[in-house]
This record gives sequence, C-alpha cells and structure tokens, in this order.
Amino acid sequence: MLRRRPIMRAAVGTAVVAGTATAVSGRVRRRQNNRYQEQAEAAAYEQQQYAQPVMEAPPAPAPAAAPAMSNVEQLTELANLHAEGVLTDAEFAAEKAKILAN
Repeated sequence: MLRRRPIMRAAVGTAVVAGTATAVSGRVRRRQNNRYQEQAEAAAYEQQQYAQPVMEAPPAPAPAAAPAMSNVEQLTELANLHAEGVLTDAEFAAEKAKILAN
C-alpha cells in the first residue's frame, strides 16, 4: 500500500493541474469573446453614427424622341447601308418595302 500513495498523489496532482488549466482557458476564452463582441458593437455603433443617409438619384429624363425622318431620308440611309455592304439585297428590299408602305 505504500506504493499506491505516490501514484494517487500523482493522479490527484494531474487532476488539479488539468482542472486549473481548463478553468483558466475557459476564462481566457470568455474574456476574448467579450472583447470581440464589444469591438463589433463599437464598430457597428460608429458606422451607424457616421453613415450618411443615402439619397436616391432623380430618375433620368426620358430620351427625346428623334424627329421622324422622311421617306426620302430613310431610303437614302438604307441605300448607303446597302452600298457599304451592311445590308444584303434581300434585307434592303424588305426594308425598302416597309418604308414605302408607310
């Protein structure tokens, strides 16, 4: 039995050290959490204090309607596009028919 006492003493010592370490680490964790929470609240308060009210821009005015081109001007523009090769013969004929139908 004399041998058990040193083993028990070591076990009790280990338990005390482990319990103390757990208590200390828990306290440190709580203090850090509190500190982070206070910093977050302070930042949110500061942001709220200095935030400028957001003003919406007025809606853009509607674009002015382009003056209607005469049939002659439209046909001239269409012919220029056809001459430049932008429009094919079929597209040119279809657009020309639309203009003349008005």
